Amino acid sequence: MTSPTFPEGAPDWIDLGTPDLDGAAAFYRELFGWGLVPGGPEVGGYGMFTLDDRYAGGVMEVSEDVAPSAWSVFFRSSDVDATAGAVTRAGGRTAFEPMDVLDHGRMGGFTDPAGAYFGLWQPKEHPGFGVVQEPGSFLWAELYTPDVPAAAAFFGSVLDWRTEEMKVEGTDYAYTTVHPAGAGPEASFGGLVRMGDVPSEAALGPHWLVYFHVADVGAVVTEARRLGGSETLAAMEVPGVGTMANVADPYGAVFAVMTPEPRR
Repeated sequence: MTSPTFPEGAPDWIDLGTPDLDGAAAFYRELFGWGLVPGGPEVGGYGMFTLDDRYAGGVMEVSEDVAPSAWSVFFRSSDVDATAGAVTRAGGRTAFEPMDVLDHGRMGGFTDPAGAYFGLWQPKEHPGFGVVQEPGSFLWAELYTPDVPAAAAFFGSVLDWRTEEMKVEGTDYAYTTVHPAGAGPEASFGGLVRMGDVPSEAALGPHWLVYFHVADVGAVVTEARRLGGSETLAAMEVPGVGTMANVADPYGAVFAVMTPEPRR
């Protein structure tokens, strides 16, 4: 799993685009215990979600006619401009050009060759996450793609990722995990999934799915429903991995919650 040391190429930030910032903040406050640090006009109203005064992610109000409500994943780059060039050479596209965000860092938005959006974050004063792998915080990132080998090749070229196939206990299914170069599978921070394997996610097209650590998946799903969200993939237990479910917030942004089994 990733940690706030953020090796090159690992997730170091997530953010939410939503048509109702106040409504979304209320939903995640009740669900995960998050606070909100509002953003001023100098950052376009971009706010910061916090968990016990540590940064858990960002949030931006985005009208529905501009983009659907969704969570996005950012990966650490020590040189966003150089990585942007690698994206283009590998067949990806630029959604928005690299730009400075005050003294916080430098960022850019991109899509892989299949169309899945992702961001890059080059930290300066703002390193990224202040908390991960604790209840209510980021745990894992999963790419839904029509071609797992092609996605592995693209991100291997752009972010120098390594992949491993992990057999799921009691099945013939092999799950592809990803980790930074120079580290082993124990440093995995995400996975690659063929879209057809999960029809509810395939309906969204190629995309990244954010997982949050929770203490009790069933309780969180029940609370999400009470708050106006919905369950998009029923809770399931994966032997050797943990229990997980997919949820949509009241504005349609989909995420996963997971209670992981202790690492062996």
